[in-house]
Amino acid sequence: MEARNPPSGGSSSQPALDGRRRRPEPRSGRPRGEEIERGGRLPSPAAHKAASCQRVAGAGARRSCRRKQGRRQRARAVKHGIQGGEAAVFIPDGGLGEKGALAGLPTNGSKSGGPRGSPGLLSGPNVPAKRPRGLDLPAASEAAQKSPGAPRPGKLSEEEAARIAGAKVVLPNQVVLISKEGARVVSAAAQAPEGGGGGAVGKTAQVTTGKIHEGLRPAGATLKVIPVGRAELGKADGTRSAHQDQSRQTNRTHFTERAKLHKVLTIDRTLAPRDPKALGQYGRPAVVPGEKEEEAKRRWKEGNFNVFLSDLIPLDRAIEDTRPAGCRDLLVHNNLPTTSIIICFVDEVWSTLLRSVHSVLNRSPPQFIKEVILVDDFSTKAYLKDKLDQYMAQFPKVRILHLKERHGLIRARLAGAEIAKGDVLTFLDSHVECNIGWLEPLLDRIRLNRKKVACPVIEVISDKDMSYMTVDSFQRGVFTWPMNFGWKPIPPDVILKNGIKDTDIIRCPVMAGGLFSIDKKYFFELGTYDPGLDVWGGENMEISFKVWMCGGEIEITPCSRVGHIFRNDNPYSFPKDRLTTVERNLARVAEVWLDEYKDLFYGHGYHLIQKNLDIGDLTQQRELRKRLQCKNFKWYLENVYPDLEAPLVKASGLIINIALAKCVTVNTSSLAFETCDVNNKNQKFNYTWLRLIQHGDSCVAVTDAEGTLGLHPCDKRNNSLKWLHKSLVAFHPELMDHIVLEHLPRATCLEVDRSQKALRAGVCSSSNLYQKWQFGNYYAA
Repeated sequence: MEARNPPSGGSSSQPALDGRRRRPEPRSGRPRGEEIERGGRLPSPAAHKAASCQRVAGAGARRSCRRKQGRRQRARAVKHGIQGGEAAVFIPDGGLGEKGALAGLPTNGSKSGGPRGSPGLLSGPNVPAKRPRGLDLPAASEAAQKSPGAPRPGKLSEEEAARIAGAKVVLPNQVVLISKEGARVVSAAAQAPEGGGGGAVGKTAQVTTGKIHEGLRPAGATLKVIPVGRAELGKADGTRSAHQDQSRQTNRTHFTERAKLHKVLTIDRTLAPRDPKALGQYGRPAVVPGEKEEEAKRRWKEGNFNVFLSDLIPLDRAIEDTRPAGCRDLLVHNNLPTTSIIICFVDEVWSTLLRSVHSVLNRSPPQFIKEVILVDDFSTKAYLKDKLDQYMAQFPKVRILHLKERHGLIRARLAGAEIAKGDVLTFLDSHVECNIGWLEPLLDRIRLNRKKVACPVIEVISDKDMSYMTVDSFQRGVFTWPMNFGWKPIPPDVILKNGIKDTDIIRCPVMAGGLFSIDKKYFFELGTYDPGLDVWGGENMEISFKVWMCGGEIEITPCSRVGHIFRNDNPYSFPKDRLTTVERNLARVAEVWLDEYKDLFYGHGYHLIQKNLDIGDLTQQRELRKRLQCKNFKWYLENVYPDLEAPLVKASGLIINIALAKCVTVNTSSLAFETCDVNNKNQKFNYTWLRLIQHGDSCVAVTDAEGTLGLHPCDKRNNSLKWLHKSLVAFHPELMDHIVLEHLPRATCLEVDRSQKALRAGVCSSSNLYQKWQFGNYYAA
């Protein structure tokens, strides 16, 4: 799924409908020019963020500086269109040797400032070591081995064991609900997991020994487990390693015996030692050398981002663990469902596609990955054929589906879903980097309720310098009319008042659509995507409305984070053009799901009425909605997205002449001008989003060449019935209090004749008080 930009061009009455999406707001950028400290240790993540603001005096001022950096990045994004554990590391057979530790990190003989039990390991923010997360493979130091109080690999210190034994198990059961009255945090503990299998949550945590699972390892690789910090790598019960002779290392999991829970696994694998000085390592911004700038500019069009830099950055680079601090203690169930990762692409840049796949394999617990399905949507690049097949052959769980003709993203995803074998479908874009601990929180929400659709926080990979930037957790996916997707932050005062934590689940009215997990059976029960949608655009709206209105839920899980390159364009070809395709898709969604509120969609995208789009047959989709017994769109507005402004009409009530203070009145099939009476039903009108002045099923219209006014059966496509008022005549600000016929080339206005008894249409005059009108109630400008 490509970045979807806000509409550009057009007036407020006719906004562009291109389906583009804003990128989430980065919380901060990364500075350039970091230096490696002695012993190969890198500065802390805080130092990464603060370097560009390091000359600012005072901690508060520096924080303000970093926030401004994020706001500037957000502004650029909107302008251009657009959200301690153990490390499992693959090592070659034969052991580590003297060069076993990753490049640039301390070995047994080097000094380390890391915490006990994790010598020289890099950690994410809020971990005592205060260094960017990386990987190391040191054996326990001699001092640690001799000291009875020091924790050894696979063993807890007495202090930690005591702390865990008396700790209460906390599940991620806080959900943020937004309503017209404000926000509130609701406990989801009462929600029973469908299908059982989890057991009751125990009051105390215990420690149980387990074994390591078979991983998504390439041929000739061995899995070794190293303890990192205080949380340790765990496993789901009842599975065994296929290479027990090579991976006899045991580990311990903190979970309750009854509930069978464990901490989210902090995993990052690598095929070879990482070079901490490598370009873009740890998500740092990269710089194009001066002599290569022209080449970089030339190659930009290959992917609509900095392809030159992407090719220079390691395919399995480390990135900072950007999860909120509380995520490191998050408990998830052992018996999580398996998932099929589906990544669709067409002519994707080689390095970006491979980096996406490596991030999935490197940072996902292998026992929960059923397969990774790469769907090639008839790419034209030769390197995405045999070369890609040969490269991915080293990963047994990676499957490649080469489509024989162009399907478009929507149908390509369906092709991948059809052959998927996992319990859950996880859709990802082909230009992402999954962060540490990203998968289990998503699967755990679906285990709790199979009708939950779980989305990660989508973070930003800069299209300019490939830096990885975190974003605020307190954002929801929403839309504005006419169905333009965007991100809406939860106000800081609401967060403070309701005690919302940065680890709380956020209910999401609309998902971005590119990255989410959904139960496979439920996805097919919902009818998957509407097969009548073409190529790309609007599918996120369609699936979001379908999930919410047909019994499901959409959530953003702050403890799951995935970086995404937001591009200003995508490589898909469209049957006509991109804009027309997206408009057609959105109109199709509106006709099926918005009920009477579809007038708001067409009112904000008024040109669609004039285009008379062919949106295809809707019979199957309407029957599906009926069969699933889905709720109406009014329910969605009241219960899911109550803060959306969605008045059914622009204005209503009396139509009052400003000069005479009298009102338009219906007299059988004609119109009269009488004393105003709020209780007179014959004086009640609606001014609709489609620019009709409506009374029941009849609309105000010119009935003859003399400009006489009367009533005519309403027709939403009949331009002779359309009137402009207030903001719709902004091109003539002097006429904003007038009611102007839309279809005539000469401005013609509703007026009272000189007898003050009859109504007619006459040539507009800004000074004519008999042409100035006011509705009793206004709901939109």
